Amino acid sequence: MQTADGHWLSEEEFDAAVQDALTRLPRRLQRHIDNVVVFVADEYEPEPWEAPDTELLGLYEGIPLTERGNEPWAMPDQITIFRNPLERMCSTREELVEQITVTVVHEVAHFFGIDDDELHRLGWG
Repeated sequence: MQTADGHWLSEEEFDAAVQDALTRLPRRLQRHIDNVVVFVADEYEPEPWEAPDTELLGLYEGIPLTERGNEPWAMPDQITIFRNPLERMCSTREELVEQITVTVVHEVAHFFGIDDDELHRLGWG
């Protein structure tokens, strides 16, 4: 059932679903996730060079582990999960929770240096 504002999940439930997806990652991967912040935002704001109707479910911004040096001063990498596009693409609460998990795994995979082609091949596209 949708909330009064038409969402499948309240903001708190959505945040909890993102957190749950992160905690469900294998421990051996979790140990390597360092200096990364995860945010939830309502919408992706396209860059000036992008089509104005560009819509993303998630975004990884940073330097993948496979490309890092030993910069002790590095700013945190950032993963943003976009609530409204995920809500729009799903037709049930259960589907939304599953898609949140897929999106979180997809963006964390970018942190580990896995590109979109490989993610699609692995079924996490």
